[in-house]
Amino acid sequence: MPKIRINHSYKVYLPLAVLFVILAVIFPRVGKFNYDYRKGSPWMYETLIAQFDFPILKTDAQIQAEKGALGSSVIPYFRYSETVVHDRTALIEKLDLGACNTFKPQIINAFDRLYESGIISESGTEYLPEGKTMDGNVIFVQKDRRAKKIPSSEVYTVREARDFLLLFLTEAEIGCNADSLCKAAGIYDLIKPNLLFDRQTTELVHDESVNYVSPTAGIVNAGQLIVSNGEIITAEIEQLLDSYKAEYESSLGYSGPRIWLWLGNIIIALGLVAVLYFAIYFTNYRIYDNPNTYTYLLVIFLLSTVMAMAVEKADPELLYMTPFTLIALYLVAFFKKRVVLPVYIISLLPLLVFSHNGVELFVMYLVAGVVTIFFAEIYNRGWKQFITAIIVFFVLLVIYLAFRLIDGISGFNDYRIILYLFIGSFLSVAGYPLIYLFERLFMLVSNTRLTELTDTNNKLLRDLAHKAPGTFQHSLQVMNLADAAARSIDANVLLVRAGALYHDIGKMMNPQCFIENENLGVRYHDGLSPRESAVEIIRHVPDGMALADKYKLPDIVKEFIITHHGTTCTAYFYNKYINEGGDRNDADDFFYKGRKPTTKEQIIIMLCDTLEAASRSLKDYSAKSMSDLVERIVKSKMNDGQFEDADISLKELNIVKNVLKSYLQQVYHARIVYPKRLKG
Repeated sequence: MPKIRINHSYKVYLPLAVLFVILAVIFPRVGKFNYDYRKGSPWMYETLIAQFDFPILKTDAQIQAEKGALGSSVIPYFRYSETVVHDRTALIEKLDLGACNTFKPQIINAFDRLYESGIISESGTEYLPEGKTMDGNVIFVQKDRRAKKIPSSEVYTVREARDFLLLFLTEAEIGCNADSLCKAAGIYDLIKPNLLFDRQTTELVHDESVNYVSPTAGIVNAGQLIVSNGEIITAEIEQLLDSYKAEYESSLGYSGPRIWLWLGNIIIALGLVAVLYFAIYFTNYRIYDNPNTYTYLLVIFLLSTVMAMAVEKADPELLYMTPFTLIALYLVAFFKKRVVLPVYIISLLPLLVFSHNGVELFVMYLVAGVVTIFFAEIYNRGWKQFITAIIVFFVLLVIYLAFRLIDGISGFNDYRIILYLFIGSFLSVAGYPLIYLFERLFMLVSNTRLTELTDTNNKLLRDLAHKAPGTFQHSLQVMNLADAAARSIDANVLLVRAGALYHDIGKMMNPQCFIENENLGVRYHDGLSPRESAVEIIRHVPDGMALADKYKLPDIVKEFIITHHGTTCTAYFYNKYINEGGDRNDADDFFYKGRKPTTKEQIIIMLCDTLEAASRSLKDYSAKSMSDLVERIVKSKMNDGQFEDADISLKELNIVKNVLKSYLQQVYHARIVYPKRLKG
């Protein structure tokens, strides 16, 4: 029975406890409206009766239509002028009407009636902005600090006021021709508007009426039928259901004791945290030993959960624009795929639990996330990231269409959702640079960073190739050998390649000290004692660490410098020292002061470094000779205790040995001897 590896450190469980508390706090405090419905599909649940009164909420389209209608029409605003009325009356009283002077009271009465109703200069349409119409043929009139909306037909224009005055005087039988009297005495000219147009107030009232539209359109009373079982959901029924859902979740979503709601949230939070814990345990329990990596995983899960909760609360429709595939990119940048997929799936679970369209969104982002994980390895640099975004968009679109087909809809015309999916797909590209921020915050090394480090055109590797060309070629051979070994046991290939290229960079501080860089006829170690030679050789490890610090190499790459020799000795000079009668108890200078490898990647580099150098001294490149060399070196390292701290199984070690044997045989394969051409 396999041994269960349970980490009992508080550093594992304390972050989990913090995550659990945060989840329990941020989870919704209201019950969920547990019905899934869509326009055009049948109502699959029991007949729904309103349990309480609720307002019918207008749809966005209805509100926009009302705003559009209000925006195209204007109600003019007029102020009643008492000054005009008094002035006109005073002027009439001063008129000399001759023989008709006794009829002046009738004229004043006519003016009083006109001004009581109100006179405007013209029809009022000239007051409206271009392209606007009068709203319902009404106007606002402010009189005695009170504004009143009245029909425009109840007020007079100047022309209509003259007609009224003529008719009024004619019916009064003043004993003379009323029209001639008004013209001769200038009574018509005394008619002036007493309703003065207020442009500023008109525009202000118009803007307020456009900006405020009532969000409701009636009310549904408790006990009223909303939808029957099997009934096709029309636009009107969908509007009723949306309104009922909004009222239910805002005020009456949960009517029981609050303690049970809290308890439910706590249990769900505990379940999610437990699933996340065991997902890490089953995929790579070594993550628990790295606090930075472990904390990063928990933060990414929390980020996905908070994003889902916040967007759902703001506007559930915006979940179609939320770039959840970005979570997959944030994971694949630092972890192997066997860790990425389970954690990504768990990060989507809050969508499934709490979102209205949870099943649809979960399936959409699950498929899109898997596609992202696959293509991110191919299109992960520069403009090629947009290729991944386009592929993800089409995947999301296809899954979205599939759900529309399941609903019994032959097609879809909600172009807003399609636009949201498009924007969300490309937000993944916009959010990708945050990986570099996470890299600094959590002191991690992304795959992108490792890829950059393995570019042989960077300055440090160019210096190595220039100053120590033999060492550079040795590093390239080690990289190719280690690459094959790493792939065979699912080790981190990019990390191994970077470790191979930089493990010997310290040699360029004194390149002639190492045989692969010696010039023809120059022997650096001639004249040096075995101890002096060993000290010079061993110095390339601290020199390499100094260069790594100078060029700010990541710690995970520095580890290869200090572990590729572990605590072994410089065998050639140590043996020479012993054979010359040296004291074994005074041989500390012959041993490396590094650390033993702790990961399978470091083990691979240690073996490939030794094998690549040792294989050059072979005179027989047969399969048996290669096999014996690999076995001898692996056994030597094991006998020295170099593998005792490493995370590698005997099965994996045997696989690595077989791969190394096969690779070396292919590199040093036998070559045919070309026959000499006979002279004919």
